[in-house]
Amino acid sequence: MKHFLNTQDWTRAELDATLAEAARFKREKLGDQLKGKSIALVFFNPSMRTRTSFELGAFQLGGHAVVLAPGKDAWPIEFDLGTVMDSDTEEHIAEVAQVLSRYVDLIGVRAFPKFVDWASDREDKVLKGFAKYATVPVINMETITHPCQELAHALALQEHFGTADLRGKKYVLTWTYHPKALNTAVANSALTIATRMGMDVTLLCPTEDYILDERYMGWAAQNVAENGGSLTVSHDIDSAYAGADVVYAKSWGALPFFGNWEPEKPIRDRFKHFIVDERKMALTRNGVFSHCLPLRRNIKATDAVMDAPYCIAVNEAENRLHVQKAVMAALANQ
Repeated sequence: MKHFLNTQDWTRAELDATLAEAARFKREKLGDQLKGKSIALVFFNPSMRTRTSFELGAFQLGGHAVVLAPGKDAWPIEFDLGTVMDSDTEEHIAEVAQVLSRYVDLIGVRAFPKFVDWASDREDKVLKGFAKYATVPVINMETITHPCQELAHALALQEHFGTADLRGKKYVLTWTYHPKALNTAVANSALTIATRMGMDVTLLCPTEDYILDERYMGWAAQNVAENGGSLTVSHDIDSAYAGADVVYAKSWGALPFFGNWEPEKPIRDRFKHFIVDERKMALTRNGVFSHCLPLRRNIKATDAVMDAPYCIAVNEAENRLHVQKAVMAALANQ
């Protein structure tokens, strides 16, 4: 039984087939691949695009989605074995995942890190707990990675460039300022999929503290070795943007400050000039800009960039619907 926890777990052939199927779903909205089937969408954190696109995707393929929010409309869940459950949690993931598996054909999980201890957060206990105990396929709807966003991003780039082959494109993953430290999930995933597609990837961030976790840097290096392309870390804005074909922006917190964010804030505040603006985009090779959304305008990117013809963020957001339909259809009929 195959899950969809990270794109790195799927072969390049499987990813290519999924993207091709997503493109077909974009042309032909309705299908019956999930007829008579259901998916439980378990949200430990809020969403707008994720919930809407998964619910509609299941419906458009003839399936049914059940939305659950543990701690709100479902019991709080314990994920550690050996815990004496005399606090807030009411049931263990061992029972939750097994029972849901008796009801539904797929389980989607969205659970952000706690932002207190990265050594603990990087274990991805919630997602792995569902995958361990579920007897149906589990889909990552964003935890410490965001594989659905990866596929939507890749499809948007393929559409923009008119080819499934993105090799040779210069891809800049740039850190941007945000008033608070954010999850590294989308940055981890963007780095993963860009290197998987064989692009020449530059990770642009203010200081070494903002380099991503060694796991994802390692995945990126492995992808370069297997798929071609290159990986560069830069702290220089102008040289990173120069000649870029793709600029992808995301805010994230510096990992060394996890659980101690106050000292990180003045560092982050010094780099507000990392905002994506017209001057920087003019350095690119008629580059395309995107972001996973939501985006704070004139903080991460200017109005002029967001409203420019080269901004494909909305196209990428739409593609969440299509790629998730392809993932659900593949897993439900494996």
